[in-house]
Amino acid sequence: MKLCIVSDSHDRADALERAVMQAAAEGASAVIHCGDVIGANTLRPALKLGLPMHVIHGNNLGDPFAMHRLARDGLVHYHGADARIELGGRRIFVVHYPDYGYAMACTGDWDLVCCGHSHRAGIERVANVKGGKTWLVNPGTVAGLSAPATWMLGDLAAMRFDLHTLSL
Repeated sequence: MKLCIVSDSHDRADALERAVMQAAAEGASAVIHCGDVIGANTLRPALKLGLPMHVIHGNNLGDPFAMHRLARDGLVHYHGADARIELGGRRIFVVHYPDYGYAMACTGDWDLVCCGHSHRAGIERVANVKGGKTWLVNPGTVAGLSAPATWMLGDLAAMRFDLHTLSL
């Protein structure tokens, strides 16, 4: 299973839609948004592509009522502050803050931890307390705020994560 992993769209619906469109063209079948969507309407153009979206709110919440209302349509899974999900047979934890993400990766309870907030993209394997390593992925900012506009394509079967850049 392939995923589009994005974060920090900050009301840039056009950039989010382009990232999801590119990911869908590369075989993505779901989207993980690591927070700072801001408004629920930011998701609407990308939803037209038909991929389910797992969304957390981050530190720039916007209107949680509108997000819950949008989630009733079925494609948006709004998890609140963080998410514990299983996709493609993998356990995934999603949180906005990188330090919280790092701490959750260290537990060894997750195959993949996704975070955002810093607007700096990164992919690393974190040693965990169970003697293994956990993937920690930060897709950067799809909106291109104070950094290049980036998103990640994740392949859960291969546990491979590729950084993509949008030209805005």
